[in-house]
Amino acid sequence: MFYKNELAAIKRSNRFRERKLYEDNLLDLASNDYLGLSSKKELFESAYELVSKEKFTSPKASIIVNGYSSIHKQFEDKLCEVNGFEDGIVVGSGFLANISLIESMVRKKDILFIDEQYHASGVLSTKLSQGKIVFFKHNDCSDLEDKISKYSNKRIIIAIEGVYSMMGDIAPKEFNDIALRYNAILIVDEAHSSGVIGDNLLGWYDYHNIKIEQNHIKMGTLGKAYGSYGAYILASKHIVSYLVNRAKPIIYSTALSLFDTALGLISLEYIINNKGILKKQIKEYQKIVKDKLDIKMDSLILPIIINNNKEVLEIQERLIVKGYIIGAIRQPTVKQAILRIIVKLDISNKDMIEFFFNLNRIIR
Repeated sequence: MFYKNELAAIKRSNRFRERKLYEDNLLDLASNDYLGLSSKKELFESAYELVSKEKFTSPKASIIVNGYSSIHKQFEDKLCEVNGFEDGIVVGSGFLANISLIESMVRKKDILFIDEQYHASGVLSTKLSQGKIVFFKHNDCSDLEDKISKYSNKRIIIAIEGVYSMMGDIAPKEFNDIALRYNAILIVDEAHSSGVIGDNLLGWYDYHNIKIEQNHIKMGTLGKAYGSYGAYILASKHIVSYLVNRAKPIIYSTALSLFDTALGLISLEYIINNKGILKKQIKEYQKIVKDKLDIKMDSLILPIIINNNKEVLEIQERLIVKGYIIGAIRQPTVKQAILRIIVKLDISNKDMIEFFFNLNRIIR
């Protein structure tokens, strides 16, 4: 049997993964649906109505053949308007967006400086790029600058995340200062920050009140706070044009689904129109976490380090019995096994407090 020994080794280390259909009655604290928009049927219905007006309901082709629709353009234009970027392009997924950026932009004489905890799609992309790759310590601006200072007369690209997906920590503003100081391109993966942080809930650039410049790139996804599927890249006009001409996932993939794009647009408008209410609720839930667990949470990701693969699975199972589903994250995704809890806004205060009561009884 192919890969029998490899699978056995994975199981022995308690790293085995499998697909599961969980009961609908479980309280979801595992998914990345941060704002709970996937449960709002009115957004789904509005997106359906938008797509129904189109002659065709699927993109049919690559975005640079004839798969580009008015819905794609509406969404790109709206993203640029609210985020302050010159241009944007929708992509099939966040994974493909990272490959589009890093594989195409890091040329032979370039150097990419990338955070050691950057998403796996970015790390994979470094193996496809032609330039030099330098990893720097997680969220360590001093280490980055020390490494950059050793190179000169090179095109420099820096890749960070706005909010890191496992530990929920936010990248400091100093990364932008370094990028400006060294005339470097700054790629910010905003998959877990867009819709969650910032005065306008637009993510990392918004959170740090950074004026968008020609060297800035924002990659965001629709499968998290936006309650849909897909991704987008925002940048200057010449960088987006370069991606259209060089990024293989953009050139050779069918364009993003019209419905997913429409739902992303509807969700973006919902977030903009309800940002005050959403920001207030985010702060309330962060306060609940502080009160119940004495943990300061900057995003909506709550990691609890257990550092034992078997134990995180056991805790997950015990919580399922209680009616909750959380993430049990193990190596190689993280260095130490963690419980990854998403404090989702579609969960009531009462249910959230009751969950933390049950969690405390199990882990303490």
